[in-house]
Amino acid sequence: MNVSLLISPAIRVGLLGAAGLLSGLSAHAQAAAKPRSRTFTLTSTATVPVPPAGTKTLDLWLPLPHPDANQDLRDLKIESPVPYKIEKGAFGNQMLHLRPATVPTAPLVVKLTAQITRREHLNLRANTPTARPAKEKTDPDLARWLAPDRLVPLDAKIKQQAEEVVAKANAKTPLEKARAIYEHVVSTVTYDKTGQGWGRGDIYYACDARRGNCTDFHAIVIGYCRSLGIPARFSIGLPLPAERGHGEIKGYHCWAEFFTPETGWVPVDASEAAKNPDKRAYFFGAHDENRVEFTRGRDVELTPKQAGPPLNYFVYPYAEADGQPLEVARKYEYSDVTAQ
Repeated sequence: MNVSLLISPAIRVGLLGAAGLLSGLSAHAQAAAKPRSRTFTLTSTATVPVPPAGTKTLDLWLPLPHPDANQDLRDLKIESPVPYKIEKGAFGNQMLHLRPATVPTAPLVVKLTAQITRREHLNLRANTPTARPAKEKTDPDLARWLAPDRLVPLDAKIKQQAEEVVAKANAKTPLEKARAIYEHVVSTVTYDKTGQGWGRGDIYYACDARRGNCTDFHAIVIGYCRSLGIPARFSIGLPLPAERGHGEIKGYHCWAEFFTPETGWVPVDASEAAKNPDKRAYFFGAHDENRVEFTRGRDVELTPKQAGPPLNYFVYPYAEADGQPLEVARKYEYSDVTAQ
């Protein structure tokens, strides 16, 4: 007997409609899971002023966007009036270094142009633990991402604050704890660049003031995670407006990732979530494609090593005249090539 004959036409239509809806939802979920990408030309111009009279040595370092799983770099063009070297730093960072044979008597202008494809970084296991984990290379620097930074100490006070946050959320697993930390930071810190103290990524300033920019938000996220034994790492670069086109980029942006054996590296962007509440869920487990990464990590030692102390973070050109920091003018411009 054909069982379908026993089903009324109305019920059959309903079942077919439900099946179509489920199929549509599945297709939508798959489409949503496919990372978006953005290809653009980035131009960086650094202008070093004439050093003080009597200067014997001038050094200039510029961070270079580096290729990785979420970012491709092509057609790099460097325009410089003096010889340069591309150097490698820690954590896959790359930089341009210049040391003129004679100290210039006019401003030194260096221009970098490259085509970059940035892909949306998604980790579906952040919100769906049963999802298939993405294949990742083992990070050889995992121990570093459990260690303190100069402005992100992992002392008893920070650990106590982190423990209070996860206890309040009744979080048990590393993923649950990281989620509790993220939600706590997004809920209690305001994106506010007024006054003094913000922008340094000082965890004590951020915890006390409860305001700041992306460096301050992620100082708390990273510090709290590390204090609870969850590796967390810092990245910094430039933001691009979501609208495609061309223009100038005025400031930097930074973000974070945390690691658990079950999920691998999970991208988070607490400051963007605070600025865009409708994307709060999205930015736990995702970085959008509207960015370009320059360097990873803080307390950065340059190559060759700078005379001054390690840089808090390395996103802008840095120069020294006889070992003393020298202010460098900078300009960043982007122009979209394709939009997908």
